[in-house]
Amino acid sequence: MQTTPAHPAKPPAAPTASKADDEKAVALRINGRPYSFDGDDTMPLLWYLRDVLRLTGTKFGCGIGACGACTVLVDGKAQRACLMPMKALAKREVTTIEGLANGELHPVQQAWIEIDVPQCGYCQAGQIIAAADLLKRTPNPNDDDIGRISNLCRCGTYPRIRKAIKRAAEITKERAAHEGGKS
Repeated sequence: MQTTPAHPAKPPAAPTASKADDEKAVALRINGRPYSFDGDDTMPLLWYLRDVLRLTGTKFGCGIGACGACTVLVDGKAQRACLMPMKALAKREVTTIEGLANGELHPVQQAWIEIDVPQCGYCQAGQIIAAADLLKRTPNPNDDDIGRISNLCRCGTYPRIRKAIKRAAEITKERAAHEGGKS
């Protein structure tokens, strides 16, 4: 019996719309790759990511946008994928936890590993995405800035999350200094 991997290395290409469906098809980019969605345009992005593309790093937590386990970046801004209908994503760029690293770990991912943040790990993808968004807007966040991230961690690893976000800010500065030193 042949089995297929539960998590393919690359998500399958999304079905493309036929010419008759071009007007209702939603063209978008996910993790830098183009997709065309021609299904129910009220489907939440979360289910498209998980069920169609098999990008299962984005988690279902509450379904009402309260917990943040489903957080992704839409045009670089943290959004709850469980609340985002596919029709709202036309010509937009979505980044999931699978697409956050770009050749090397994102500074937040690196810091999460260094600080050993996760306990159960379920909320961590959403936490990492939210932290990446925060650091893009606030390169040197203080505790109040970090406290405004509304993602929930049921295991209560908030002290390690806070420490990792501050470490990620340091890593970002170190990388910028290193890149600045190259000619």
